[in-house]
Amino acid sequence: MFAAERRQLILEMVRANGAVSLRELARVVQTSEVTVRRDVRALEAEGLLDRRHGGAVLPGGFTRESGFPQKSHLATAEKTAIADLAASLVEEGEAIVVGAGTTTQELARRLARVPGLTVVTNSLLVAQALAHANRVEVVMTGGTLRGSNYALVGSGAEQSLQGLRVSRAFLSGSGLTAERGLSTSNMLSASVDRALVQAAAEVVVLADHTKLGTDTMFQTVPTDVITRLVTDEPPGHDDRAVTELQALADQGVQIAVAGSGGAGGDTGPAGSAGRQPPPRRDVPLPGPRRGQMPGGGPQLRSAAGVLGDQPQSERARVADMRRR
Repeated sequence: MFAAERRQLILEMVRANGAVSLRELARVVQTSEVTVRRDVRALEAEGLLDRRHGGAVLPGGFTRESGFPQKSHLATAEKTAIADLAASLVEEGEAIVVGAGTTTQELARRLARVPGLTVVTNSLLVAQALAHANRVEVVMTGGTLRGSNYALVGSGAEQSLQGLRVSRAFLSGSGLTAERGLSTSNMLSASVDRALVQAAAEVVVLADHTKLGTDTMFQTVPTDVITRLVTDEPPGHDDRAVTELQALADQGVQIAVAGSGGAGGDTGPAGSAGRQPPPRRDVPLPGPRRGQMPGGGPQLRSAAGVLGDQPQSERARVADMRRR
């Protein structure tokens, strides 16, 4: 395929999907990611698209939000691996909140196997994924429906979250940086996500490597509020994503990286006997953050250790909340 043909096909894919990863572009045009990156750079110089680390988006991507059909076809394998790993955080009998997004939808499909779980959500997609789970109670917020991402937003959604307290919030977004934290392109979605964060004892962000280093218009979760990040392994050439991960770790975010092989299988109910967790990679983490128990200086902690941390007092508090 000639360069002009490749670039035309790349442009058509980006226009059709809103955002496409370099990995997917290289697969479709049957060439290397190095060549695709060069094509994307040339198209950006012509003002036809914008480069993002690990992919390309339509011009004006800083404020533009892709719809659900576009997002659902982007980084699907990565989202599956992230959802598998994030599901292993959840214990039987917990009460959690799950925000809107295609990655959180994948998580919800796995949470259907966790007995005694209570899930509070503003996402119709998350609720649909759990609709037939007999052992999971689903609580939906009020609000006004945003058709682009099937989420309930507005004052009704925010007011329904007042007075709520759960153990964890699982959120996704349009971009994640160490400087600003998690962000999104829509003001109403950002406001509801902030209300979800206020209801949780800790915040878990689900973000594939294409979102690392991307900054969008409205901040939802500042970096110092993020407890954990669950992500996938960035490609070796994606220096910006790797740098961003290290910067997040330096600011105290606990990072779990889903392995590229073997993830996405049936992990079974959280905490069940014989369960095989998805592959993980050790990530160097700094010392304790403000408000955490002291435990020494910088250390190397495995993701397995991170995922295994759940104080007994927290489980007891959540159980007490459920009884009331």
